[in-house]
Amino acid sequence: MDLDKEKIVTQDELNEEAPIDQVEGRVEAQMKKLEGEAKKNVADGLQDPELGKEGERLIAEGEQELKEAKDSA
Repeated sequence: MDLDKEKIVTQDELNEEAPIDQVEGRVEAQMKKLEGEAKKNVADGLQDPELGKEGERLIAEGEQELKEAKDSA
Protein backbone atom coordinates (compact mmCIF):
# COMPACT_ATOMS: atom_id res chain seq x y z
CA MET A 1 0.00 0.00 0.00
CA ASP A 2 1.49 3.30 -1.09
CA LEU A 3 0.77 6.69 0.42
CA ASP A 4 -0.34 9.47 -1.87
CA LYS A 5 1.94 12.30 -0.75
CA GLU A 6 -0.36 14.86 -2.35
CA LYS A 7 -3.17 13.97 0.07
CA ILE A 8 -1.10 14.19 3.27
CA VAL A 9 -1.88 17.21 5.44
CA THR A 10 0.42 18.00 8.35
CA GLN A 11 -0.42 19.53 11.71
CA ASP A 12 1.68 22.55 10.75
CA GLU A 13 -0.44 23.11 7.66
CA LEU A 14 -3.60 22.89 9.76
CA ASN A 15 -2.03 25.16 12.40
CA GLU A 16 -2.82 22.47 14.98
CA GLU A 17 -0.89 21.70 18.17
CA ALA A 18 0.61 18.26 18.56
CA PRO A 19 -1.13 16.14 21.22
CA ILE A 20 1.99 16.20 23.42
CA ASP A 21 1.88 20.02 23.44
CA GLN A 22 -1.80 19.98 24.41
CA VAL A 23 -1.07 17.71 27.36
CA GLU A 24 1.83 19.90 28.51
CA GLY A 25 -0.47 22.91 28.89
CA ARG A 26 -3.00 20.93 30.92
CA VAL A 27 -0.27 19.55 33.18
CA GLU A 28 1.12 23.02 33.84
CA ALA A 29 -2.36 24.33 34.65
CA GLN A 30 -3.01 21.43 37.03
CA MET A 31 0.35 22.03 38.75
CA LYS A 32 -0.52 25.71 39.21
CA LYS A 33 -3.83 24.74 40.76
CA LEU A 34 -2.14 22.26 43.13
CA GLU A 35 0.47 24.85 44.12
CA GLY A 36 -2.33 27.29 44.93
CA GLU A 37 -4.11 24.71 47.06
CA ALA A 38 -0.88 23.99 48.96
CA LYS A 39 -0.24 27.70 49.56
CA LYS A 40 -3.81 28.17 50.74
CA ASN A 41 -3.48 25.28 53.20
CA VAL A 42 -0.20 26.65 54.55
CA ALA A 43 -1.72 30.11 54.81
CA ASP A 44 -4.61 28.71 56.83
CA GLY A 45 -2.15 27.09 59.23
CA LEU A 46 0.01 30.20 59.52
CA GLN A 47 -2.99 32.53 59.50
CA ASP A 48 -1.37 34.49 56.67
CA PRO A 49 -4.07 36.24 54.61
CA GLU A 50 -1.63 37.40 51.92
CA LEU A 51 -0.43 33.85 51.25
CA GLY A 52 -4.05 32.73 51.24
CA LYS A 53 -4.90 35.29 48.55
CA GLU A 54 -1.91 34.13 46.47
CA GLY A 55 -3.13 30.54 46.79
CA GLU A 56 -6.65 31.48 45.74
CA ARG A 57 -5.27 33.41 42.75
CA LEU A 58 -3.21 30.41 41.61
CA ILE A 59 -6.20 28.08 42.00
CA ALA A 60 -8.38 30.40 39.90
CA GLU A 61 -5.69 30.77 37.21
CA GLY A 62 -5.15 27.02 37.06
CA GLU A 63 -8.88 26.32 36.78
CA GLN A 64 -9.23 28.94 34.03
CA GLU A 65 -6.30 27.48 32.08
CA LEU A 66 -7.74 23.97 32.42
CA LYS A 67 -11.13 25.22 31.18
CA GLU A 68 -9.51 26.93 28.20
CA ALA A 69 -7.49 23.81 27.37
CA LYS A 70 -10.64 21.69 27.55
CA ASP A 71 -12.59 24.13 25.36
CA SER A 72 -9.87 24.23 22.70
CA ALA A 73 -9.60 20.43 22.53
